[in-house]
Amino acid sequence: MSAPSPQAVKAWLLDLQNRIVSALESVDGKPFARDEWQRPEGGGGISRLIEEGNVFERGGCNFSHVTGASLPPSAVHARPELAGRAWEAMGVSLVLHPRNPYAPTVHMNVRFFEATAEGKDPVWWFGGGMDLTPYYGFAEDARHFHQVCHDALAPFGDDLHARFKKWCDEYFYLKHRKEPRGVGGIFFDDFNEAGFDRSYAMTQSVGDAFLDAYLPILQRRKDTPYGERERDFQAYRRGRYVEFNLVWDRGTLFGLQSGGRTEAILMSMPPIVKWRYDWHPAPGSPEAALATDFLVHKDWLAT
Repeated sequence: MSAPSPQAVKAWLLDLQNRIVSALESVDGKPFARDEWQRPEGGGGISRLIEEGNVFERGGCNFSHVTGASLPPSAVHARPELAGRAWEAMGVSLVLHPRNPYAPTVHMNVRFFEATAEGKDPVWWFGGGMDLTPYYGFAEDARHFHQVCHDALAPFGDDLHARFKKWCDEYFYLKHRKEPRGVGGIFFDDFNEAGFDRSYAMTQSVGDAFLDAYLPILQRRKDTPYGERERDFQAYRRGRYVEFNLVWDRGTLFGLQSGGRTEAILMSMPPIVKWRYDWHPAPGSPEAALATDFLVHKDWLAT
């Protein structure tokens, strides 16, 4: 097993951010703002953000590399033996909210974490994944997204896609609503079972697959005609996205507890959101079909 190489991971993450932002700028036609920041406790990052673009109402693709002398509570809750260790965490995280309600919101992140202590072997792992959150569902979009996720993992083990899809379904789930956040994708965390080189290569494959997974869907949907009804429903469903990120998401909690940059952590929030009391779409409507046909756990590659 080769030793961890944070320097190699950091170089790839910075390149991944640049490649993704360049592709998204080509689609939108408006440049992403660039904001480099430093964290007083150690480390920093580069935030790339677009607001009021031609395609993206709001979106961000952030790189961060932060360090600390002692792990925050959210990081040691499941692994108390790591309490008190110095740590470093780096990753690329993105969330894109297109303006067109027929174009889905998407999330992707890939990250590397290492905890060290004098006289002890370093503890490291990779995490990441991507998931799709439509407002108006299309089976061909869901199948395409899941197929690309499957193909990214296939070279690294026949069982990985099924494992990581199930993990995604279970993680991106609003327990208080008893509903999935979207149509899923893949999710993994604390992954080091394949050794550093192979675990890193798998994580690279996931990150590098993002544009292939999302851009064909965006190109199909971004110019679909829509009206106020669709925008209203989009804003209502975006409320679920906010609820998940603020109530359940481990990354948000870790970022806030570790003294991360609030603007970068909360860049995932959509710009226009609505809540209603006990509202339900009309039976048989396209809005109702989202819940009955898409916000359900299923094997999209078998449909």
